[in-house]
Amino acid sequence: MASPMVVPVIDVQNDNFKELWPAMVVAIKTSSFVALDTELSGLGNRKALLAESIEDRYKAICHAARSRSILSLGFACFKKQDQTDADTYLVQVYNLTLLCSEEYIIEPQSVQFLVQHGFDFNKQYGHGIPYCKGNNKGGSDDRGVHIRALFTELLRARKPLVLHNGLIDMAFLYQCFYAHLPERLATFTADLSEMFPAGIYDTKYVTEFELRLTASYLEYAFKKCKLDNSRRLTSGAPGPHVHIEFCQYAGHMSTYVDYKECPDVASSEGQTEICQRFSAFGWCPNGTQCPFSHDTDLIILQDEKGKEDKRKRRKRQRDKRKSGGGELTEGSSIFHAAPQNKIPHMEMDQEETSGDHQEKTAESLPDSVTEGESMEADNEENKTCKDNSDSRNSAPSDDGSNAKNGAESRAGEAAREKFTDAQKKKVDAGTHRAGFDAFMTGHIFACSCTLTKKEEAAAEEKEQKVDEQSWLPTCLNKVYLSGKAAPLNVVKSTFSKSSKAHTQKMEMVWGGRM
Repeated sequence: MASPMVVPVIDVQNDNFKELWPAMVVAIKTSSFVALDTELSGLGNRKALLAESIEDRYKAICHAARSRSILSLGFACFKKQDQTDADTYLVQVYNLTLLCSEEYIIEPQSVQFLVQHGFDFNKQYGHGIPYCKGNNKGGSDDRGVHIRALFTELLRARKPLVLHNGLIDMAFLYQCFYAHLPERLATFTADLSEMFPAGIYDTKYVTEFELRLTASYLEYAFKKCKLDNSRRLTSGAPGPHVHIEFCQYAGHMSTYVDYKECPDVASSEGQTEICQRFSAFGWCPNGTQCPFSHDTDLIILQDEKGKEDKRKRRKRQRDKRKSGGGELTEGSSIFHAAPQNKIPHMEMDQEETSGDHQEKTAESLPDSVTEGESMEADNEENKTCKDNSDSRNSAPSDDGSNAKNGAESRAGEAAREKFTDAQKKKVDAGTHRAGFDAFMTGHIFACSCTLTKKEEAAAEEKEQKVDEQSWLPTCLNKVYLSGKAAPLNVVKSTFSKSSKAHTQKMEMVWGGRM
């Protein structure tokens, strides 16, 4: 039996930031796409963030980004390997602990959650990488090794940017590492379209509108994609599969690496009843006090069983109908095996739905769950409440040898078993941090691209260089909006202009003055 995937996450803080800088820049520049995730000090007024008007939502997001800060930044660089039968990616994952040098609000509920799940505020305040928000603060911000310069390197690399439920992430990234956010949403999207010319992809939109998964929160989508990919591989099904390889970190470099184990989905035998709210949204207000299970493995297996039972019931109903046994009504029992809170997410046959298959959970919930709770769950799941059973371990950081040498040695999946005793102690099956969330986001995107390519490759099969045109064209520059049937399109409208701060910044970026 194959060993579980173990993901190395490089822990970056102020003590080793300069040492790791060359490796991080090379990883970004040589990648095929970059996935990002953040941990935030708060989100502000939840009701305002879920306003009916998208422009009003944007104003609330701007207020949150200007008054709060990014505590941790994770990015995962996926480099597609040429001359391989499978879609093989070499992946490097980084987790950066940050410290805003200006005053900012940190919300009690965010502190409580982060502390409960292992976030080390002593480490953040003692070793966080400092940064200033908003526009450049003079000459010192135009040169040197700092987090804003790293963000500039990301822009210069012109790589596709992948996020999960990414509108808030993008606003915080813009405000914290780029410039003051513009007042109008149209200006913001115009700026983004020029900042990331290779495109922006939102895996929450991908999982709901492209893959049409039963649920779309990050952990669920990652485990479901990983499980389906593994099944296709072991069954010998034709077509491409995703294979992940990681760098092998040795010597001094290994002291910076944490390891996150990703066990295969386990059997559901002997498990307790699942929490319907967590099952639907990946978030539960009761947290660890909830009497029901938050086990994502169990949720996925029960969802699959529910779908299979539904298909069997539907077939029986069709057979009955053909033999004159009655009509299949809208209130049919085909949904009885599915969690009630997730019925709007359930996949429908083409003949039973007329294109309204993308109905949002928030718009069709039972009385026990309000629309506001559903959309708030989208924010909570992505920003502060992604996993209710996690903890973190941090690697020690001190000065040492060349980071680039450690980053350049590759290891396949089989080599991940070969840990030293010290490394084994740092493998934590519950680790939850921005770096690993970025990896999960990138993995979902890679699997989605491979699955889509497999479906579209019926006519012709040919090897070609990876570029932005070969990703997911139907999801390009479409950002998920909670409670909305349509995404936010990241485009520059003929009626909008780029912001002045952005124009000046882009001149600096492409002029090579950073």
